[in-house]
Parts: sequence; C-alpha cells; structure tokens
Amino acid sequence: MTRTYSAALVLAACLAAPAAAQQPSQRQMDSLAAQVRALRAKLDSVLAGLARRPAPAATAAAAAPPPGDDLAALRAAAVQATGGDTIHRTDTIPTQFVGRERNQAQLNPEIGVTGDVRGYATARGIERENFDAREFEIGFQSALDPYSHTKIFISLEGGHVSVEEGYAYWTGLPGHIRVDLGKFRQQFGELNRWHLHAVPETEYPLAITTYLGDDGLSGTGLSLYRAFGSFGTHELTAQLTRSASDSELFGNGGRPTYLVHLLNFWQLGHATYMQIGGTGLYGTRPDSALRTTVGGLEFRFTWRPPARALYREWTVRAEMLALKKERAGSGPTRLGGYVSSTYRLNQRFILGARYDYVESPDVGIITRELIPSLTMWQSEWVFLRAQYQWRRVANATADHQLALQAVWAIGPHKHETY
Repeated sequence: MTRTYSAALVLAACLAAPAAAQQPSQRQMDSLAAQVRALRAKLDSVLAGLARRPAPAATAAAAAPPPGDDLAALRAAAVQATGGDTIHRTDTIPTQFVGRERNQAQLNPEIGVTGDVRGYATARGIERENFDAREFEIGFQSALDPYSHTKIFISLEGGHVSVEEGYAYWTGLPGHIRVDLGKFRQQFGELNRWHLHAVPETEYPLAITTYLGDDGLSGTGLSLYRAFGSFGTHELTAQLTRSASDSELFGNGGRPTYLVHLLNFWQLGHATYMQIGGTGLYGTRPDSALRTTVGGLEFRFTWRPPARALYREWTVRAEMLALKKERAGSGPTRLGGYVSSTYRLNQRFILGARYDYVESPDVGIITRELIPSLTMWQSEWVFLRAQYQWRRVANATADHQLALQAVWAIGPHKHETY
C-alpha cells in the first residue's frame, strides 16, 4: 500500500513538473485526471481489503522476508499461523559449540588426608612409646561412570604403607542391589566397619581386636547389599572374602570365608531411633580340621532432638561376640563384648564411657577395661580427645593409662567413618 501511494505521488510530481514550464492542453488534463482516478480506485481497493482482514501483529510485518530468503519466509509464515505471537528468534543469537569431554579437574579424584597422633602416660613398670603417630590415612574417591564408584584408602602406620581399603561398587542394579568388589573392612557389627579415627574411643573395642584381629576384620572379595522396608528399615549384607585376619581366625588356610549381616532400624519418635542387628562369620581349614564360627549381636539407641542436634545427643551402643574354634568336631566357645555411651554436652564437648569384657580364645583368660573419655570438636577439621583407661587381666594388678589424641583431616570427606 505504501509503495502504491508513493508511486502515485511520484507520477503526479513528474507530470506536474512540465506544467510549471508551460500550460497543459485539455487532452493532457483529462489524461492526468483519468490516471489519478485509477490510482485512487486501486488505493481504495487495497485499503478495503486490509480492513476486511484481521490486523496481524506488528511482529508479522517485521518478519516479512526479503526475496529469496526461504528461512525468513518460514519464520514469517509461522508468525502468521500463530496469530502474530512472537516466537523466539535465533538469527540474532550467535551459535555456541559445547564440548562434552571431561576436563582435567573432573578427571581428578576427591582426595582426603587424616592424621591421628597420640600421647600416652602410663604407670611405672609399663613400657611403651610416650608419643605415637598412630596412623596417617590418604583417601581417594571418585565416580568412575554413571554406574560405578571407587574408594581407596592408603594407611601409613608404624613406618609401613598398606592398602586399608580399595574397592569399586555398583549401585542402581536390578533388585536395588549394591555390589562391592575389592578389599574392604567387613560388616561385622557396627564399629568394625568404621575407620579407627572415627571410633568413639582411641581404639576398637577389646572383643573386636581379640577375636577379629588387631585392626578388626577386613578381607578381599565380593559384597552384596540390599535394603528393604517393612515395619522399619532392614539391611542385608552378604560377603564372600579371603579374610585379612586369616592367621588369627582360620589358621591361614587361604580358603574363602562367609559373612552374613542383618541390621534392623526403627524410628521410635521424632528424636529417637533404635537398631538391632546380627552377624555370622564362618571359615575352615580342611587340612587341620579347623572350623571357625563367630557370631555377633549389636544394639544401638540414639536420642537426637532435630532442633538441637548440634548441641544435644545421647547414644548407647553394645555388641556381644561369641567365638568357637572346632578341631575334630569339638572346641570351646569364648564370649566378649562391650557397652558404651556418648553424650553431647554442647556443640564442642562430648562425654563418653565404655566397658569391655573378653575371654581369650585359647585358655579363656578374662580381661576387663573401663574407658571414660572427653572429646572436644574444635571444628569440622580437628577434634581433640582425653581418655583414661583402666585395664585388668584376670586377677592381676590393674593397669592405668592416660591418653591424649589429636585427629585432623583435610579434603572433602573429613572424619568419614568409612
């Protein structure tokens, strides 16, 4: 419409220019009048047609494509088809190319380091180091792909370097089963699975170190885990390993050992929960007719008010172990266990106590321990602990020991239990 109106004006101007120079004839005047009437009729027809059609949105006029631009023509058609609604224009946005490869930072594992150093004071006549760098632990953790992860923990202890744990695990498998493959601390009871620096006292309970090994029970093999819920939450773990505690438990037979652990968890209220579990461990050495069975029961009760979880918490835990080594079908059963409690006084201080009882595997000599402790959480990176230990073997004179412990950690997984 605008072009037609402009053409009429230009034509009129061109025709009028000679008129300024000379007087037009009557024939010229009639011809000019006829052309103006024709142009006016055409203009009225175009205006009438536009009046009968719905007025398109302003974006339709802006999207009118230049001749030969097929992409612009499609956009203009889309605008008209939607009634003139504005659509997203991509012609003004520069194309961005995104690489899907993992950069170097993503390839690096998460690394954490934990230091555990103690100082001891003992009664006269007892010889031991006054200061002990108990353990330095380096942990590597990473996702291998969307389906599997790995954890590796290197222990530096007493001048020796060893792999405390190193395993890969798969989650999201059919049946909601988790599979672990490698070397790991085994799921016997509750505290055996924990790393030493995370235990509520400076050392593992006496029954664990006496029956399962100085550093607890660990092995290399396969672990299957499944959680299910019905009247609480229940966890079932089955492990097939060659135990690292082989020499103490199974006579260094080199044969597979079998472990089954069942844990039951109940939320009793908004601030309390309880868990009860049981463990069975079995292994043999056929050439010496040795069969070893270890059974365990565990209990834990925790009160932790949600609104004051940083300031108040009370936990009571207990485990009982039974060890039976049979040769030629007979052998004694030895018992051991512990009862412990921790109470958070405030955000910084935790008061704890533990009582241990164990019968030695060979002749059944009874050892008892009583261990009160006070732990100060300086921050999420550092905690300090003062601990007193009373120990009595059979009817001998009791031993006394005072220990000071400092534990610090760096990395994304500080003071992780396992």
